[in-house]
Amino acid sequence: MSTNGVLSWLESNQDAAVDRLVDWLKIKSISTDPAYKDDCVAAANWAARALEECGFSAKVIPTGDPDHPGDLSNGGGHPIVLAHNEGDPSYKGPHVLFYGHYDVQPVDPLNLWESDPFNPVVRDARKGEPGGRRVVARGAVDDKGQVTTFLEAMRAWKATTGKAAGGASYTILLEGEEETGSVNLEAFVKAHKKTLGECDVCLISDTGMLGRGKPAITYGVRGLAYTEVTLHASNQDLHSGLWGGRCPNPITELARVLAQLHDKKRRITIPGFYDDVVPLTKQERANWAALKFNQKAALKQIGLPPAADIGEAGYTALEREWGRPTAEINGIIGGYTGKGAKTVIASHASAKVSFRLVANQDPRKITKLFFKWCKDHTPPGCRWELTDHHGGFGVTTPIDSPGMRAASRALKRAGGRSPALIKSGGSIPVAGMLKDVLGLDTIFMGFGLDDDRVHSPNEKFELDCLTLGARSHALMVDELLAL
Repeated sequence: MSTNGVLSWLESNQDAAVDRLVDWLKIKSISTDPAYKDDCVAAANWAARALEECGFSAKVIPTGDPDHPGDLSNGGGHPIVLAHNEGDPSYKGPHVLFYGHYDVQPVDPLNLWESDPFNPVVRDARKGEPGGRRVVARGAVDDKGQVTTFLEAMRAWKATTGKAAGGASYTILLEGEEETGSVNLEAFVKAHKKTLGECDVCLISDTGMLGRGKPAITYGVRGLAYTEVTLHASNQDLHSGLWGGRCPNPITELARVLAQLHDKKRRITIPGFYDDVVPLTKQERANWAALKFNQKAALKQIGLPPAADIGEAGYTALEREWGRPTAEINGIIGGYTGKGAKTVIASHASAKVSFRLVANQDPRKITKLFFKWCKDHTPPGCRWELTDHHGGFGVTTPIDSPGMRAASRALKRAGGRSPALIKSGGSIPVAGMLKDVLGLDTIFMGFGLDDDRVHSPNEKFELDCLTLGARSHALMVDELLAL
């Protein structure tokens, strides 16, 4: 089937596509604030109508109360949009699950925005700004703009063929709690496992490119185990003059323990931590080296000298970010932290400790190993309070799978350049959950840029990226139909 008509439709409807995106961006779907609960419902309904206009059968389904994530009966969470089409009887390609989210981050600090974050502004780049014309608003790139690239591609196929997705089989899941930890998503997926289990691969547009004109497909993200540890000693804060040197100081002792998390080569010292780590292949390391990543320039951008290039010995910066696990202390507190002086030995001290994990590492196992390690390093006279906050699996998708090859061809056809195959040091827990519950691999076909200011004031999405994304999703359909 020729895609000329589909691509021509996209080109002639570019202004209308931007108008539709602006309309969606005006809805204040801030998921973390109960004051915007009705706005989240409105954003879900907007998406459902858009999918129906694209030929899909769509439902807006309530989810459980965020305070009781397993309970789907009371409709307390933000709704999930679930849509699908039957596909042509002759279609033999994979059934694709497209995942995205309609919720957005809070806008604070409001005074740093150049314009109202929910009154989108479409403007050209200003002097000194890289890139071109863009839409500035909360959710512009994360994730309404990127979901719009998919929606516009589906509109084009429906308009030119009369069929949803041109006859390819798709299921669409758009949630409203991604920015608050997807607290109800796993229960929803399990409750709809029969329907979602018909899918063969997941496709997500919520990641980025290597740069303008440099498309990329992310085939792996790291998992996460997030913990909090509190070391208790005395049953009250103590006078440091009377008790210093006579009993344990939890702040000092906690610092001593956490300082032992890494050895001199900056490897993590927890026994069994690396047991399930899949080593990087020679081909992966060669592929990443060919990207010519400039670590010195990256460090300079964040105000650090070349000497700050530190991490696990034997690996480059990119290899450490994309393919190796880490342990990080994200926050530490104890004792008096106000103005002036207070000579006190605190009764306890706490730290937030997280682990970025690679494929095959189980966050539950890592958390247990860490807690055991803490207990094995308990300072004399102290006791631990150990809290498992949350976690998620990392994923790696085979780069030679039919879906991955189809996505690579689609991106090349859309932009005239083969996409780089990259990984991400960040975590997208939904991908690990879908792998764990449904056995689905995920392809991350994203169109964001490093300077899109995700989660920050003046978030943007450049129109060239919107166009490339819509063309890529349209051509992805064509590739699926040809399989």
